[in-house]
Amino acid sequence: MSEQTLKGRKALVTGGASGIGAACCRRLAALGAEVTVADLDGEGASRVARELNGTAWRVDLSDTAALARVPVDVDILVNNAGIQHVSPVQEFPPEKFALMMRIMVEAPFLLIRAALPGMYQRGFGRIVNISSVHGIRASPFKSAYVTAKHAIEGLSKVVALEGGPKGVTSNTVCPGYVRTPLVEKQIADQAKVHGIPESEVVSKVMLEGSAIKRLIEPEEVADLVAFLCGPTAGFATGASYVMDGGWSAR
Repeated sequence: MSEQTLKGRKALVTGGASGIGAACCRRLAALGAEVTVADLDGEGASRVARELNGTAWRVDLSDTAALARVPVDVDILVNNAGIQHVSPVQEFPPEKFALMMRIMVEAPFLLIRAALPGMYQRGFGRIVNISSVHGIRASPFKSAYVTAKHAIEGLSKVVALEGGPKGVTSNTVCPGYVRTPLVEKQIADQAKVHGIPESEVVSKVMLEGSAIKRLIEPEEVADLVAFLCGPTAGFATGASYVMDGGWSAR
């Protein structure tokens, strides 16, 4: 794609202060988009926004009552923000389960709902929801995360069907384990529930099902997101783009 592919387009990326979100912000900005970096970490969002001459938005996506009143006027929406908690179902805190549903299902719904009228009016919109291989497969000890990712798959497909005739595409990207703070923070919990040393978590849990034995880099995910946001992806909608190193091929 040329460096001007997204020139004149406005993009919003949630969870944009680090990891996949920051990589998406940088990639979209490099292609000419005007990027809003949304994150609970206001300092991190401001740091990335300054780097890209973009806009920072400190937002608590779990406050869905407030989020429902926020106007969203963008051409590109990347729903990336998420959190993780690893625990057996019978020990999983209900309040943590509810929090994860708000952040990873309700918040994307509300942002999409707010963005669609403007996209419909302009006849152009690109919605990319960062799902996971856990949107199409399950793993033990991740009931809330797997539930949320399965839900975003369904929401994304409904939006694709409604938005297609009006120039709006909606897709998910389903990576395996990506080298991000979210993944690094769960290593201790994974070691505990699986009864193995932390040093063995990456090889024996995270990469056990993958044919490619390495973590995915955030920039690799961002490249796929950028393609889905561009003009040549206008017929790509309602799909789940899997990049899991062959995990789901089994």
